[in-house]
Amino acid sequence: MTFAALQPLADRAALFTALRQDALSTAADALGEHRWDADMTAGTITFTANADPSRQLVARAHLIATIAPGPRSMLWAWAHPQGDGQGVAAQLHAYGAEHGIAELTTPEVPFPADAAGDEEWIAQAAHVVGGVAVELTGRSPYYSAPVGGGTRAVFLLDAPLPPLAVSDAVIALPRILSGLSLSDARTSVWDLARLAGWSLTWTDDAFSGATVVDASGSATFRFDEQARISGIEGSLQAQS
Repeated sequence: MTFAALQPLADRAALFTALRQDALSTAADALGEHRWDADMTAGTITFTANADPSRQLVARAHLIATIAPGPRSMLWAWAHPQGDGQGVAAQLHAYGAEHGIAELTTPEVPFPADAAGDEEWIAQAAHVVGGVAVELTGRSPYYSAPVGGGTRAVFLLDAPLPPLAVSDAVIALPRILSGLSLSDARTSVWDLARLAGWSLTWTDDAFSGATVVDASGSATFRFDEQARISGIEGSLQAQS
């Protein structure tokens, strides 16, 4: 566990977040071996192919937080010297103020006392923060960037990626679900539809299934007795 109060927000967005991170990885991997560079003045992160520097993926980057091992703390971007107090990260502060979540309104959040605080823990914490940012702003994907000394910076990206379509999700989900643990699959599917802008209807009053629809097609998620996703049935013909 990293930041316990933030984990439920990240969990809610887990399915959508995983699909958007996968899309970013696919786009970056298409460059082959590549590097990334952040330009804080321009507010961009650029992924550049090593073999051909003219091949780039440029994304508008919004700093959300930095997580540092020295002070054993996370600093929100709205309180960061290089952050923007009125920027995208301020939406997290506003949500925290509305819902009484101190971890979202405290400028610098200390690591839990029992946290390892090592590289692996910080990387996991960065993924939680990224998921929270996606959930609360609707923007995606995020990027967790090592910035030296064991510190990581979490950015939300406005990347040149197509919107998430049901047809794309149906193809990617079997692979993604094999490595993803969902604490509440029904809620994650509902939130996937909300964040992706799809329509969702439950198949029955027992919530044993959910059908999502967009212009690319439809997909029905089935849930087992433990409320886990037991199957996905896709129909990729355009809906009328």
